[in-house]
Amino acid sequence: MSNHLPNSGPHQAGATHRGPNPFRTTARVIGVIYLAGMVLGITGDRLIHSILDSPDHLSTMAANSMLLSVGVMLWLVTVAGDASHGILMYPVLKRHSVRAAVGYLAARIMDATFIAVMALMILVHIPIGLEFAKAGPDASYLQALGAVLGQGQLYAYEIAMLTLGVSGLILCSVFYRAALIPRPLAIWGLVGYAILLGGSVLQILGFQLNTAHAIPGGLWELFIGAWLIAKGFNPPVSDASTGVTSRTPDLVGTATS
Repeated sequence: MSNHLPNSGPHQAGATHRGPNPFRTTARVIGVIYLAGMVLGITGDRLIHSILDSPDHLSTMAANSMLLSVGVMLWLVTVAGDASHGILMYPVLKRHSVRAAVGYLAARIMDATFIAVMALMILVHIPIGLEFAKAGPDASYLQALGAVLGQGQLYAYEIAMLTLGVSGLILCSVFYRAALIPRPLAIWGLVGYAILLGGSVLQILGFQLNTAHAIPGGLWELFIGAWLIAKGFNPPVSDASTGVTSRTPDLVGTATS
């Protein structure tokens, strides 16, 4: 039986092939985090709004404090997921762009920080509601404080979504340049996160979009979560004659090692 040796003929010079994929497990974990974060975040959001959207939520806070706390805890779990995205993707992105890896990690940590601030503002409604029940008829100042906190938590959320939009653009730019996922999927992500970024800026400026700007990016995260679990990242392209894995240049300036 004859052995087939790579690069044994001149017709193979300069050929490329997909090398082994060292981040298959990482892709699966990230996919699970995408899907779990979406489910937990939506569940927590529904619980929180079912209480805080009530016109007399302070008067019923004592009865609903446990439910509100559960909703906040679900959001805090998604915060851990936000930060872990940056940590897990760092070695993947670093192979293609050090600046993108650092920028994505920093943006995800900032996103998680503002969501944590939002969660804290939501929790403060509980002691305000308990004081409201004790204060009697002259408790308008507590209602005003609750309204201010409600507006503050919305600002914190929109700033978090703004930073998520930035991080998503960084991520999908590398996905597109390095072909870590099919490029049509990367383009979908770029469009979705650009809409999220622009919509979050408009929300902060006072326009009411009612989260419509989050739909394209949210659908992308659902799809890419399932994709990464099933398919993972595309393996790197290697030169068949040299065995050298290709590396895309940094997003800004010359690539650094």
